[in-house]
Amino acid sequence: METNVFDRRLWRQFWQIAKMYWLSEEKWRATRVLLLLLLLLFSFTALNVALNFVGRDFMTALSEKNLPDFNKTLLLYLGVFIIATPVSVFYSYVRGILGVNWRLWLTGHFLDRYFDGRAYYHIKDNREIDNPDQRITQDIAAFTSTSLGFLSMIFFSLVQLVSFIGILWGISVKLVLILIAYAAFGTTVTFFFGKKLVHLNFQQLRKEANLRYGLVHVRDNAESIAFYRGETREKGHIRIRLLDAMKNLRYLIGWQRNLEFFTKGYEYIIIVLPVVVMAPLYFAGQIKFGVVTQAEGAFVQVLGALSIIVSQFEQLTGFVAGITRLETFSDALAPKESEARGKTRIETREQPGLELQKVTLKTPDDHKTLTSDLSIKTEPGKGLLITGVSGIGKSSLMRAIAGLWETGDGVIVRPSLEEMLFLPQRPYMVIGSLRDQLLYPHTEKDMADKELHRALEKVNLGDLPERVGGLDAEFDWGQLLSLGEQQRLAFARLLLTKPGYALLDEATSALDEVNEANLYNDLKDMGVTWISVGHRPSLFKFHDHVLKLAENGEWTASPIRETAG
Repeated sequence: METNVFDRRLWRQFWQIAKMYWLSEEKWRATRVLLLLLLLLFSFTALNVALNFVGRDFMTALSEKNLPDFNKTLLLYLGVFIIATPVSVFYSYVRGILGVNWRLWLTGHFLDRYFDGRAYYHIKDNREIDNPDQRITQDIAAFTSTSLGFLSMIFFSLVQLVSFIGILWGISVKLVLILIAYAAFGTTVTFFFGKKLVHLNFQQLRKEANLRYGLVHVRDNAESIAFYRGETREKGHIRIRLLDAMKNLRYLIGWQRNLEFFTKGYEYIIIVLPVVVMAPLYFAGQIKFGVVTQAEGAFVQVLGALSIIVSQFEQLTGFVAGITRLETFSDALAPKESEARGKTRIETREQPGLELQKVTLKTPDDHKTLTSDLSIKTEPGKGLLITGVSGIGKSSLMRAIAGLWETGDGVIVRPSLEEMLFLPQRPYMVIGSLRDQLLYPHTEKDMADKELHRALEKVNLGDLPERVGGLDAEFDWGQLLSLGEQQRLAFARLLLTKPGYALLDEATSALDEVNEANLYNDLKDMGVTWISVGHRPSLFKFHDHVLKLAENGEWTASPIRETAG
């Protein structure tokens, strides 16, 4: 990534993200808070100007041993301090509130887009979008807080520049010209040495996120790793990510060191440069000592305003990296209105019934054909079993029906997704209570406890509420329950939801045949139309038709009675 801080495209990216909030329905509220923030900054600058003049008289009175003037200016100093304290405190408070409001809105906006149209599913294999969780949390937090920081700094610098350049010009035109040349020199050299930091900061964000993801992966798969005794491999894998992050960090620190060699010297020279320029006038008796200190103070303020790139370059490079990560994430979440020429999509029509009409299903990358011209229709209240060797595309067909995979051709006629419930082999255990597990995804639904208990009894989990402490007990259910218990709990969810169509992707693979038979009999009693993916011979007796997928997109469909023999 060769982006630099003067790249117009970068700042267009910044505005694309920033305008989401500042041109939203919150714009008037946000603008009022921003104006208050800028007013406090302006007030703070005015107080700095007052301190500059008071400081001049204070130092002159001190050098001339004028006690009455010294006491007078001391009281003025204290008065300005008393006013400046609440101004400074309220500035920090208002800036914090504005940052919270902005982050809250922007995070909510990205969350809406992340879940809208199942974007979270479609971008999971996008290699350019690593760690979306970090982008939604840390990157947005850094973007809003740093944006406000730089906005405040730029406004403050402009006001400082306008306020103090006049003071400095009135004292010494020569000093103003030296200041401008010094600031231009510093900015040029800083940019030359610091542009490499943009790329290194971007890489560091990515590598740190990858390291955290590796540790989270171990936590989420702790039992499987323990069974395989895979500690050595996992530790080695995480160590590789750690070393990769530290290697980049060493480069980053090295370039920061190179930049700091210049910036530190640049800052030290500021201490004496204005005094050196003004000293001849003081020694010649043309100005008083307080004017020297006033010129020094004004010089520092103006130079700080002109040298914002020098003083903030390191923070700016990290900010640039965050902008790029958020902009690429925003692009990935945007709906793709156009596809590559010649690339077809499977059409989905919401109508009663479930039917596939000449469906050719391909993998999302368009490289492999899973089914060709598949046509099949389910009968209401009947069961369809999909079989075939592992990896042939059985689960992929389920994804196509759910609208997750669309690459291919043909038409899928199905009811709305609200009338369908999908049960994968490993059920999704939500974060929440046992009640939430049973009602998901409609956790807001009000259902009597006795109905929940009845559903649990039907799937042979009647003792579960008592075992865990009631329906409102919260646990890590994926760790607490065995896979077989999770599958039965998912069936209880199905019994309570009462969908018109149930799609079961090896949803009883961890159950014994008795429990499996009970669950399928419950489906028949409900009058549900179901489609199952599975390999077990025992499944045939619970279905009316079988669809067998074969290599090269071939398939056969027939009634079960013709296959049973």
